[in-house]
Amino acid sequence: MAKVKTVFICRNCGTESAKWIGRCPSCNQWNTYIEEKVIPASKDTVHQRFSDVTSVPTPIGNIEAKKISRISSTISEFDRLLGGGIVPGSLILLGGEPGIGKSTLALQFALGMKSKVLYVSGEESLEQLSMRADRLAAHNPQCLVYNEVDLESILNQVENLKPNLIVIDSIQTLQTASIDASPGSLTQIRECAARLLKLSKITQIPVILIGHITKDGVLAGPKILEHIVDVVLQFEGDQHYAYRILRSLKNRFGSTSELAIFGMEADGLHEIKNPSELFISRNSDPFSGVAISSTIDGTRPLLIEAQALVSSAVYGTPQRASTGFDVRRLNMLLAVLERKAGFNLGAKDVFLNIAGGYKVQDTATDLGVAMAILSSAFDKPVGSDTCLTAEISLTGELKPVMKIEQRIEEARRLGFKKIIIPVYPKKNQIPTPYQNVKVIPVGRIEQAISLIFSSRD
Repeated sequence: MAKVKTVFICRNCGTESAKWIGRCPSCNQWNTYIEEKVIPASKDTVHQRFSDVTSVPTPIGNIEAKKISRISSTISEFDRLLGGGIVPGSLILLGGEPGIGKSTLALQFALGMKSKVLYVSGEESLEQLSMRADRLAAHNPQCLVYNEVDLESILNQVENLKPNLIVIDSIQTLQTASIDASPGSLTQIRECAARLLKLSKITQIPVILIGHITKDGVLAGPKILEHIVDVVLQFEGDQHYAYRILRSLKNRFGSTSELAIFGMEADGLHEIKNPSELFISRNSDPFSGVAISSTIDGTRPLLIEAQALVSSAVYGTPQRASTGFDVRRLNMLLAVLERKAGFNLGAKDVFLNIAGGYKVQDTATDLGVAMAILSSAFDKPVGSDTCLTAEISLTGELKPVMKIEQRIEEARRLGFKKIIIPVYPKKNQIPTPYQNVKVIPVGRIEQAISLIFSSRD
Protein backbone atom coordinates (compact mmCIF):
# COMPACT_ATOMS: atom_id res chain seq x y z
CA MET A 1 0.00 0.00 0.00
CA ALA A 2 1.29 3.46 -0.94
CA LYS A 3 2.42 5.64 1.90
CA VAL A 4 0.16 8.54 2.84
CA LYS A 5 1.87 11.88 2.37
CA THR A 6 0.80 15.05 4.17
CA VAL A 7 1.40 18.32 2.40
CA PHE A 8 0.40 21.91 3.02
CA ILE A 9 -0.79 23.90 0.00
CA CYS A 10 -1.29 27.65 -0.34
CA ARG A 11 -4.86 28.36 -1.45
CA ASN A 12 -3.76 31.58 -3.11
CA CYS A 13 -0.85 30.48 -5.32
CA GLY A 14 -0.70 26.67 -4.96
CA THR A 15 2.78 26.52 -3.42
CA GLU A 16 3.40 23.28 -1.51
CA SER A 17 5.22 22.95 1.80
CA ALA A 18 6.14 20.03 4.03
CA LYS A 19 4.90 21.92 7.09
CA TRP A 20 2.42 24.64 7.91
CA ILE A 21 3.67 28.20 7.35
CA GLY A 22 1.95 31.30 8.58
CA ARG A 23 3.02 33.43 5.63
CA CYS A 24 3.45 32.04 2.14
CA PRO A 25 6.98 32.78 0.86
CA SER A 26 5.72 32.86 -2.74
CA CYS A 27 2.72 35.21 -2.63
CA ASN A 28 3.32 36.76 0.85
CA GLN A 29 -0.27 36.07 1.95
CA TRP A 30 -1.03 35.12 5.58
CA ASN A 31 -2.92 32.01 6.76
CA THR A 32 -3.48 30.57 3.30
CA TYR A 33 -1.92 27.11 3.87
CA ILE A 34 -4.26 24.15 4.29
CA GLU A 35 -3.40 20.54 5.02
CA GLU A 36 -4.05 17.78 2.48
CA LYS A 37 -3.25 14.09 2.48
CA VAL A 38 -2.04 12.62 -0.79
CA ILE A 39 -1.52 8.93 -1.59
CA PRO A 40 0.73 8.61 -4.64
CA ALA A 41 -0.87 6.25 -7.15
CA SER A 42 1.22 3.42 -8.60
CA LYS A 43 2.61 4.06 -12.06
CA ASP A 44 0.74 1.20 -13.68
CA THR A 45 -2.61 2.70 -12.65
CA VAL A 46 -1.90 6.12 -14.12
CA HIS A 47 -3.10 6.33 -17.70
CA GLN A 48 -1.57 9.40 -19.32
CA ARG A 49 -3.39 10.26 -22.51
CA PHE A 50 -2.22 12.41 -25.40
CA SER A 51 1.40 11.82 -24.30
CA ASP A 52 2.50 10.73 -27.77
CA VAL A 53 2.30 14.29 -29.07
CA THR A 54 5.64 16.05 -28.81
CA SER A 55 6.98 19.40 -29.92
CA VAL A 56 10.40 20.88 -30.60
CA PRO A 57 11.70 24.43 -30.04
CA THR A 58 10.96 26.66 -33.04
CA PRO A 59 12.43 30.08 -33.89
CA ILE A 60 9.74 32.67 -33.44
CA GLY A 61 10.47 34.14 -36.86
CA ASN A 62 9.58 30.81 -38.49
CA ILE A 63 6.14 30.67 -36.88
CA GLU A 64 3.40 31.67 -39.30
CA ALA A 65 0.70 33.74 -37.63
CA LYS A 66 -2.64 32.39 -38.75
CA LYS A 67 -5.95 34.16 -38.47
CA ILE A 68 -7.99 32.58 -35.70
CA SER A 69 -11.26 31.09 -36.89
CA ARG A 70 -13.55 31.45 -33.90
CA ILE A 71 -16.55 29.29 -33.06
CA SER A 72 -19.88 31.02 -32.49
CA SER A 73 -21.74 30.13 -29.30
CA THR A 74 -25.00 31.35 -30.93
CA ILE A 75 -25.23 34.00 -28.16
CA SER A 76 -23.98 37.27 -29.63
CA GLU A 77 -23.32 38.96 -26.27
CA PHE A 78 -21.23 35.99 -25.12
CA ASP A 79 -19.28 36.00 -28.39
CA ARG A 80 -18.65 39.74 -28.10
CA LEU A 81 -17.38 39.29 -24.54
CA LEU A 82 -14.87 36.67 -25.74
CA GLY A 83 -13.66 38.91 -28.55
CA GLY A 84 -15.67 37.46 -31.42
CA GLY A 85 -16.39 33.88 -30.42
CA ILE A 86 -14.81 30.81 -28.82
CA VAL A 87 -11.19 30.24 -29.87
CA PRO A 88 -10.40 26.60 -30.77
CA GLY A 89 -8.15 25.02 -28.16
CA SER A 90 -9.02 27.56 -25.47
CA LEU A 91 -9.76 26.76 -21.82
CA ILE A 92 -12.51 28.97 -20.40
CA LEU A 93 -13.38 29.22 -16.71
CA LEU A 94 -16.91 30.39 -15.88
CA GLY A 95 -17.46 31.26 -12.21
CA GLY A 96 -20.24 32.72 -10.12
CA GLU A 97 -22.44 32.33 -7.06
CA PRO A 98 -24.75 29.31 -6.69
CA GLY A 99 -27.95 29.71 -8.66
CA ILE A 100 -26.68 32.70 -10.65
CA GLY A 101 -27.11 30.92 -14.01
CA LYS A 102 -23.75 29.34 -14.89
CA SER A 103 -25.14 25.92 -15.81
CA THR A 104 -28.11 27.49 -17.57
CA LEU A 105 -25.85 29.58 -19.80
CA ALA A 106 -23.53 26.65 -20.56
CA LEU A 107 -26.42 24.33 -21.45
CA GLN A 108 -28.09 27.10 -23.43
CA PHE A 109 -25.29 27.51 -25.95
CA ALA A 110 -24.60 23.74 -25.91
CA LEU A 111 -28.16 23.28 -27.14
CA GLY A 112 -27.97 26.27 -29.48
CA MET A 113 -24.85 25.12 -31.33
CA LYS A 114 -25.36 22.89 -34.36
CA SER A 115 -22.21 20.86 -33.76
CA LYS A 116 -21.26 18.00 -31.46
CA VAL A 117 -21.02 19.06 -27.82
CA LEU A 118 -20.04 16.88 -24.86
CA TYR A 119 -21.70 18.19 -21.68
CA VAL A 120 -20.13 16.52 -18.63
CA SER A 121 -22.25 16.90 -15.49
CA GLY A 122 -20.81 15.94 -12.15
CA GLU A 123 -23.50 17.62 -10.07
CA GLU A 124 -26.85 17.12 -11.78
CA SER A 125 -28.44 13.88 -12.92
CA LEU A 126 -29.45 13.23 -16.52
CA GLU A 127 -33.10 13.71 -15.59
CA GLN A 128 -32.40 17.13 -14.09
CA LEU A 129 -30.54 18.21 -17.22
CA SER A 130 -33.40 16.97 -19.37
CA MET A 131 -35.87 19.04 -17.37
CA ARG A 132 -33.68 22.13 -17.75
CA ALA A 133 -33.34 21.53 -21.49
CA ASP A 134 -37.14 21.31 -21.80
CA ARG A 135 -37.45 24.61 -19.97
CA LEU A 136 -34.94 26.27 -22.31
CA ALA A 137 -37.01 25.16 -25.32
CA ALA A 138 -33.89 24.43 -27.38
CA HIS A 139 -32.81 21.24 -29.07
CA ASN A 140 -29.49 19.98 -30.39
CA PRO A 141 -29.44 16.27 -31.33
CA GLN A 142 -25.63 16.39 -31.22
CA CYS A 143 -25.52 17.55 -27.59
CA LEU A 144 -24.31 14.53 -25.64
CA VAL A 145 -24.75 14.54 -21.87
CA TYR A 146 -22.32 12.48 -19.78
CA ASN A 147 -22.85 12.04 -16.03
CA GLU A 148 -19.30 11.33 -14.80
CA VAL A 149 -16.65 12.73 -12.45
CA ASP A 150 -13.71 10.45 -13.31
CA LEU A 151 -11.29 12.36 -15.53
CA GLU A 152 -9.88 9.25 -17.22
CA SER A 153 -13.38 8.15 -18.29
CA ILE A 154 -14.07 11.63 -19.64
CA LEU A 155 -10.84 11.63 -21.66
CA ASN A 156 -11.75 8.22 -23.05
CA GLN A 157 -15.11 9.57 -24.26
CA VAL A 158 -13.40 12.58 -25.82
CA GLU A 159 -11.12 10.28 -27.80
CA ASN A 160 -14.07 8.21 -29.03
CA LEU A 161 -16.56 11.02 -29.74
CA LYS A 162 -14.23 13.83 -30.87
CA PRO A 163 -16.66 16.64 -29.95
CA ASN A 164 -16.36 20.24 -31.11
CA LEU A 165 -16.88 21.61 -27.59
CA ILE A 166 -16.57 20.24 -24.06
CA VAL A 167 -18.42 21.63 -21.03
CA ILE A 168 -17.34 20.50 -17.54
CA ASP A 169 -19.90 21.17 -14.78
CA SER A 170 -18.04 21.58 -12.53
CA ILE A 171 -14.25 21.45 -12.16
CA GLN A 172 -14.62 20.96 -8.38
CA THR A 173 -16.35 17.59 -8.89
CA LEU A 174 -13.66 16.00 -11.08
CA GLN A 175 -11.08 13.56 -9.80
CA THR A 176 -8.18 11.74 -11.42
CA ALA A 177 -6.59 8.40 -10.52
CA SER A 178 -3.14 9.96 -10.72
CA ILE A 179 -3.74 11.63 -7.33
CA ASP A 180 -5.39 9.91 -4.41
CA ALA A 181 -7.15 12.91 -2.90
CA SER A 182 -10.78 13.87 -2.42
CA PRO A 183 -12.64 15.65 -5.25
CA GLY A 184 -12.57 19.41 -4.85
CA SER A 185 -9.21 19.44 -3.08
CA LEU A 186 -6.56 21.84 -4.32
CA THR A 187 -4.37 19.09 -5.72
CA GLN A 188 -7.26 17.49 -7.61
CA ILE A 189 -8.44 20.79 -9.07
CA ARG A 190 -4.95 21.76 -10.15
CA GLU A 191 -4.17 18.37 -11.73
CA CYS A 192 -7.52 18.06 -13.52
CA ALA A 193 -7.26 21.60 -14.89
CA ALA A 194 -3.71 20.96 -16.14
CA ARG A 195 -4.80 17.73 -17.88
CA LEU A 196 -7.75 19.45 -19.51
CA LEU A 197 -5.49 22.29 -20.65
CA LYS A 198 -3.21 19.78 -22.35
CA LEU A 199 -6.24 18.14 -23.95
CA SER A 200 -7.55 21.43 -25.36
CA LYS A 201 -4.18 22.54 -26.76
CA ILE A 202 -3.40 19.22 -28.45
CA THR A 203 -6.85 18.44 -29.87
CA GLN A 204 -7.87 22.11 -30.46
CA ILE A 205 -11.17 21.36 -28.73
CA PRO A 206 -12.35 24.31 -26.60
CA VAL A 207 -13.19 23.40 -23.00
CA ILE A 208 -15.49 25.37 -20.74
CA LEU A 209 -15.04 24.81 -17.01
CA ILE A 210 -17.76 25.85 -14.58
CA GLY A 211 -16.29 26.80 -11.21
CA HIS A 212 -17.68 27.50 -7.76
CA ILE A 213 -16.79 30.55 -5.72
CA THR A 214 -15.92 30.82 -2.04
CA LYS A 215 -17.76 32.81 0.62
CA ASP A 216 -15.29 35.63 -0.07
CA GLY A 217 -16.57 35.87 -3.65
CA VAL A 218 -13.46 34.47 -5.36
CA LEU A 219 -13.15 31.37 -7.48
CA ALA A 220 -12.66 28.26 -5.38
CA GLY A 221 -9.44 26.33 -5.67
CA PRO A 222 -5.83 27.48 -5.94
CA LYS A 223 -5.12 30.80 -7.60
CA ILE A 224 -3.00 28.91 -10.08
CA LEU A 225 -6.25 27.67 -11.64
CA GLU A 226 -6.89 31.17 -12.98
CA HIS A 227 -3.33 31.26 -14.37
CA ILE A 228 -3.80 27.93 -16.18
CA VAL A 229 -6.94 28.86 -18.11
CA ASP A 230 -7.05 31.22 -21.08
CA VAL A 231 -10.27 33.07 -20.16
CA VAL A 232 -11.86 33.80 -16.79
CA LEU A 233 -15.50 34.90 -16.84
CA GLN A 234 -17.52 35.72 -13.75
CA PHE A 235 -21.27 36.01 -13.32
CA GLU A 236 -22.50 38.81 -11.08
CA GLY A 237 -25.90 40.00 -10.01
CA ASP A 238 -28.38 39.81 -7.17
CA GLN A 239 -30.62 36.76 -7.35
CA HIS A 240 -33.53 39.01 -6.35
CA TYR A 241 -33.17 40.89 -9.64
CA ALA A 242 -33.76 39.51 -13.10
CA TYR A 243 -30.53 40.67 -14.72
CA ARG A 244 -27.08 39.07 -14.69
CA ILE A 245 -23.74 40.70 -15.54
CA LEU A 246 -21.03 38.56 -17.12
CA ARG A 247 -17.57 40.10 -16.81
CA SER A 248 -14.27 39.14 -18.40
CA LEU A 249 -11.57 39.07 -15.70
CA LYS A 250 -8.93 37.54 -17.98
CA ASN A 251 -8.89 37.02 -21.74
CA ARG A 252 -5.85 35.99 -23.74
CA PHE A 253 -7.77 36.44 -26.99
CA GLY A 254 -9.58 39.73 -26.40
CA SER A 255 -10.25 42.68 -24.15
CA THR A 256 -11.01 42.45 -20.43
CA SER A 257 -12.93 45.73 -20.58
CA GLU A 258 -16.09 44.13 -21.92
CA LEU A 259 -19.19 42.95 -20.12
CA ALA A 260 -22.41 41.29 -21.20
CA ILE A 261 -25.81 41.71 -19.54
CA PHE A 262 -28.48 39.02 -19.54
CA GLY A 263 -32.00 38.83 -18.21
CA MET A 264 -33.00 35.66 -16.34
CA GLU A 265 -36.44 34.45 -17.35
CA ALA A 266 -38.37 31.20 -17.13
CA ASP A 267 -37.00 29.96 -20.46
CA GLY A 268 -33.38 30.84 -19.73
CA LEU A 269 -31.05 33.79 -20.12
CA HIS A 270 -31.91 36.47 -22.67
CA GLU A 271 -29.48 38.99 -24.11
CA ILE A 272 -30.10 42.62 -23.20
CA LYS A 273 -29.05 44.85 -26.09
CA ASN A 274 -29.90 48.14 -24.37
CA PRO A 275 -28.97 47.76 -20.68
CA SER A 276 -29.51 51.45 -19.85
CA GLU A 277 -33.26 50.87 -19.98
CA LEU A 278 -32.89 48.43 -17.08
CA PHE A 279 -31.51 50.97 -14.66
CA ILE A 280 -33.54 54.10 -15.40
CA SER A 281 -37.26 54.76 -15.11
CA ARG A 282 -38.82 57.28 -17.47
CA ASN A 283 -41.80 58.60 -15.51
CA SER A 284 -44.06 61.25 -16.98
CA ASP A 285 -44.19 62.99 -13.58
CA PRO A 286 -40.68 63.79 -12.26
CA PHE A 287 -39.89 62.87 -8.65
CA SER A 288 -37.55 64.59 -6.25
CA GLY A 289 -34.49 62.67 -5.07
CA VAL A 290 -33.82 61.09 -8.49
CA ALA A 291 -30.98 61.88 -10.90
CA ILE A 292 -29.70 60.12 -14.04
CA SER A 293 -25.95 59.60 -14.38
CA SER A 294 -23.86 58.37 -17.27
CA THR A 295 -21.30 55.72 -16.39
CA ILE A 296 -18.87 53.47 -18.26
CA ASP A 297 -18.58 49.79 -17.38
CA GLY A 298 -15.68 48.36 -19.33
CA THR A 299 -16.18 49.90 -22.76
CA ARG A 300 -19.98 50.07 -22.60
CA PRO A 301 -21.75 53.33 -21.66
CA LEU A 302 -24.72 52.95 -19.31
CA LEU A 303 -27.25 55.32 -17.82
CA ILE A 304 -28.15 54.63 -14.20
CA GLU A 305 -30.63 56.13 -11.80
CA ALA A 306 -29.47 57.38 -8.40
CA GLN A 307 -32.27 57.54 -5.81
CA ALA A 308 -31.75 59.53 -2.59
CA LEU A 309 -33.84 60.16 0.50
CA VAL A 310 -32.88 62.88 2.98
CA SER A 311 -34.81 63.19 6.24
CA SER A 312 -34.31 64.53 9.76
CA ALA A 313 -32.37 62.25 12.09
CA VAL A 314 -34.94 61.13 14.67
CA TYR A 315 -32.70 58.67 16.51
CA GLY A 316 -29.97 61.10 17.47
CA THR A 317 -27.11 59.85 15.32
CA PRO A 318 -27.60 60.55 11.58
CA GLN A 319 -27.64 57.43 9.43
CA ARG A 320 -25.71 56.97 6.19
CA ALA A 321 -26.89 53.97 4.17
CA SER A 322 -26.02 53.14 0.58
CA THR A 323 -26.95 50.32 -1.80
CA GLY A 324 -24.85 49.95 -4.95
CA PHE A 325 -22.61 52.92 -4.09
CA ASP A 326 -19.56 53.08 -1.82
CA VAL A 327 -20.73 54.49 1.51
CA ARG A 328 -17.29 56.00 2.15
CA ARG A 329 -17.52 57.98 -1.08
CA LEU A 330 -21.05 58.99 -0.09
CA ASN A 331 -19.70 60.47 3.15
CA MET A 332 -17.02 62.30 1.16
CA LEU A 333 -19.62 63.84 -1.17
CA LEU A 334 -21.71 64.94 1.81
CA ALA A 335 -18.65 66.63 3.31
CA VAL A 336 -17.95 68.44 0.01
CA LEU A 337 -21.56 69.62 -0.21
CA GLU A 338 -21.35 70.99 3.34
CA ARG A 339 -17.91 72.57 3.14
CA LYS A 340 -17.82 73.87 -0.44
CA ALA A 341 -21.50 74.40 -1.27
CA GLY A 342 -22.80 75.44 2.16
CA PHE A 343 -25.46 72.77 2.72
CA ASN A 344 -25.69 71.48 6.28
CA LEU A 345 -26.58 67.80 6.01
CA GLY A 346 -24.83 66.73 9.21
CA ALA A 347 -28.11 66.40 11.12
CA LYS A 348 -29.89 64.53 8.31
CA ASP A 349 -30.36 60.85 7.55
CA VAL A 350 -29.17 60.13 4.01
CA PHE A 351 -30.19 56.97 2.17
CA LEU A 352 -28.92 56.25 -1.32
CA ASN A 353 -29.88 53.52 -3.78
CA ILE A 354 -28.76 52.71 -7.31
CA ALA A 355 -31.81 51.45 -9.19
CA GLY A 356 -31.89 47.87 -10.42
CA GLY A 357 -29.32 46.57 -7.93
CA TYR A 358 -26.44 47.85 -10.05
CA LYS A 359 -23.09 48.37 -8.25
CA VAL A 360 -21.31 51.57 -9.29
CA GLN A 361 -17.54 51.59 -9.73
CA ASP A 362 -17.20 54.73 -11.89
CA THR A 363 -16.48 57.99 -10.04
CA ALA A 364 -18.17 59.92 -12.86
CA THR A 365 -21.48 59.23 -11.09
CA ASP A 366 -20.50 61.63 -8.26
CA LEU A 367 -22.40 64.55 -9.74
CA GLY A 368 -25.58 62.54 -10.23
CA VAL A 369 -25.45 61.22 -6.67
CA ALA A 370 -24.87 64.71 -5.24
CA MET A 371 -27.75 66.19 -7.24
CA ALA A 372 -30.08 63.36 -6.18
CA ILE A 373 -29.27 64.11 -2.52
CA LEU A 374 -29.90 67.83 -2.94
CA SER A 375 -33.07 67.14 -4.93
CA SER A 376 -34.43 65.16 -1.99
CA ALA A 377 -33.31 67.81 0.49
CA PHE A 378 -34.97 70.62 -1.52
CA ASP A 379 -37.90 68.41 -2.53
CA LYS A 380 -37.38 69.70 -6.07
CA PRO A 381 -36.92 67.27 -8.98
CA VAL A 382 -33.97 67.31 -11.32
CA GLY A 383 -35.19 67.77 -14.88
CA SER A 384 -36.28 64.45 -16.38
CA ASP A 385 -34.50 65.40 -19.61
CA THR A 386 -31.18 66.10 -17.84
CA CYS A 387 -28.26 63.68 -17.55
CA LEU A 388 -25.14 64.29 -15.45
CA THR A 389 -21.60 62.96 -15.53
CA ALA A 390 -18.62 64.33 -13.57
CA GLU A 391 -16.25 63.38 -10.77
CA ILE A 392 -16.31 65.69 -7.75
CA SER A 393 -12.99 66.50 -6.11
CA LEU A 394 -12.47 67.47 -2.46
CA THR A 395 -12.12 71.08 -3.59
CA GLY A 396 -15.59 71.07 -5.15
CA GLU A 397 -14.19 71.06 -8.67
CA LEU A 398 -15.79 68.90 -11.37
CA LYS A 399 -13.03 66.72 -12.81
CA PRO A 400 -12.97 65.50 -16.43
CA VAL A 401 -14.01 61.90 -17.08
CA MET A 402 -12.94 59.39 -19.67
CA LYS A 403 -14.86 58.53 -22.86
CA ILE A 404 -17.09 61.57 -22.66
CA GLU A 405 -18.21 61.21 -26.29
CA GLN A 406 -19.67 57.73 -25.64
CA ARG A 407 -21.51 59.03 -22.58
CA ILE A 408 -23.04 61.91 -24.51
CA GLU A 409 -24.06 59.66 -27.38
CA GLU A 410 -25.78 57.21 -25.01
CA ALA A 411 -27.73 60.06 -23.39
CA ARG A 412 -28.72 61.42 -26.82
CA ARG A 413 -29.80 57.97 -28.00
CA LEU A 414 -32.14 57.59 -25.01
CA GLY A 415 -33.77 60.95 -25.61
CA PHE A 416 -32.15 63.26 -23.03
CA LYS A 417 -32.11 66.92 -24.05
CA LYS A 418 -29.31 68.15 -21.76
CA ILE A 419 -26.16 66.63 -20.32
CA ILE A 420 -23.95 68.39 -17.78
CA ILE A 421 -20.27 67.56 -18.13
CA PRO A 422 -17.08 68.94 -16.50
CA VAL A 423 -15.07 71.70 -18.13
CA TYR A 424 -12.00 70.36 -19.93
CA PRO A 425 -8.59 72.08 -19.70
CA LYS A 426 -8.41 72.63 -23.47
CA LYS A 427 -11.31 73.87 -25.54
CA ASN A 428 -10.70 71.32 -28.28
CA GLN A 429 -11.29 68.56 -25.70
CA ILE A 430 -14.90 69.62 -25.30
CA PRO A 431 -17.02 67.43 -27.60
CA THR A 432 -18.45 68.98 -30.71
CA PRO A 433 -22.17 69.86 -30.65
CA TYR A 434 -24.46 66.86 -30.78
CA GLN A 435 -27.79 66.82 -32.54
CA ASN A 436 -30.84 66.96 -30.24
CA VAL A 437 -28.78 67.19 -27.01
CA LYS A 438 -27.30 70.27 -25.34
CA VAL A 439 -23.86 69.76 -23.80
CA ILE A 440 -23.28 72.05 -20.81
CA PRO A 441 -19.69 72.26 -19.43
CA VAL A 442 -19.54 73.21 -15.72
CA GLY A 443 -16.42 73.84 -13.65
CA ARG A 444 -17.54 73.67 -10.00
CA ILE A 445 -20.21 72.00 -7.88
CA GLU A 446 -21.77 75.36 -6.95
CA GLN A 447 -22.34 76.19 -10.61
CA ALA A 448 -24.00 72.83 -11.24
CA ILE A 449 -26.31 73.36 -8.25
CA SER A 450 -27.26 76.83 -9.43
CA LEU A 451 -27.89 75.55 -12.94
CA ILE A 452 -30.16 72.68 -11.84
CA PHE A 453 -31.90 74.37 -8.88
CA SER A 454 -32.33 77.98 -9.89
CA SER A 455 -34.18 78.80 -6.66
CA ARG A 456 -34.53 77.20 -3.25
CA ASP A 457 -37.63 76.90 -1.12
